[in-house]
Amino acid sequence: MRQVIFLGTLLFLFGCSNKYQRFVKNYTFKSVDGKPDYSNLDYWAAHPYKHDPSDSVSKPMIENYRPDSTVDIFFLYPTTYTDAAKSSGWNAPIDSALLNAKTDYSTILYQASIFNNAGRIFAPRYRQANYWSYFPITKEDSVNAFNSFEEAYSDIKKAFEYYLEHWNKGRPIIIASHSQGTTHAKRLLKEFFEGKNLQNKLVVAYIVGIPVEEKYFSSLNPCDEPNQTGCFCTWRTFKQNYESDYVKNEKEKIIVTNPLTWNTTQPLANRSLNNGSVLLNFNKLNKHVADANIHNGILWTRKPKFFGNIFYNSKNYHVADFNLYYVSVRENVQQRINAYWKK
Repeated sequence: MRQVIFLGTLLFLFGCSNKYQRFVKNYTFKSVDGKPDYSNLDYWAAHPYKHDPSDSVSKPMIENYRPDSTVDIFFLYPTTYTDAAKSSGWNAPIDSALLNAKTDYSTILYQASIFNNAGRIFAPRYRQANYWSYFPITKEDSVNAFNSFEEAYSDIKKAFEYYLEHWNKGRPIIIASHSQGTTHAKRLLKEFFEGKNLQNKLVVAYIVGIPVEEKYFSSLNPCDEPNQTGCFCTWRTFKQNYESDYVKNEKEKIIVTNPLTWNTTQPLANRSLNNGSVLLNFNKLNKHVADANIHNGILWTRKPKFFGNIFYNSKNYHVADFNLYYVSVRENVQQRINAYWKK
């Protein structure tokens, strides 16, 4: 099942492409065959062997920044390729300087950086499916959309296999993803972890922004405690009392984790428990911005409380799924790592 995402919400954090133009000069690599080469660090949006935006630490958190290198985070970023599919292609070109700059200075900076105190971050570039692949209209569109997701996942699979062979060295793994990244992360967890030896190396998976059906996994369970390991956390964020038509039409039960209490059974957590969100200004920590309330397969919060929110009228907070709970996720990662090593 694929989640409908309102294009307007992308502007909340990622904005238009023009603001990434100043970074374009840093992306001069060119693939020989149009495919990513994962032996080349240029084809990793984040990698511990190079400096990249995932290394960034918001100024209010620098004092307590104590990076760890004993755990690896494999991060799959969301859709940043939003051009019209029929004119621009169903899959993103791997060498687009503007698209790579947009990816690195939006999702890698604002989302992957959550995990930089917990371990080494690996985020492969991949030929992501076009945003419009989630909304096929004709039968031909449906075929093209299916193929676009297959191509995107084939890149991610190759990247993960290359990572395992060359860099993992037996380290525990955290899988983290958002939106389209979660579409692929679900499949990756099923293929490489569930029921496999690698499941013993899974600290936790944060697979956010796309519905995870109750019966999707057979032996990989949702987390129900903040220090539980070998499990997954998932949520989709909307404004309190808003329930879109596509959510109402979902036939299967959807798992939701409360990102303030870290279980699926305690539905409501007040925003006073939220120690920090990172929104438009990366170097500003906003406290008590959002609460968290589990409701019918989604996460509700009252309208986020921050300066300027009067201009933010969307009811779908998809793009900020991670950022509304930035510090909570960052702290929880450390809890689960500590619990993993105690086991």
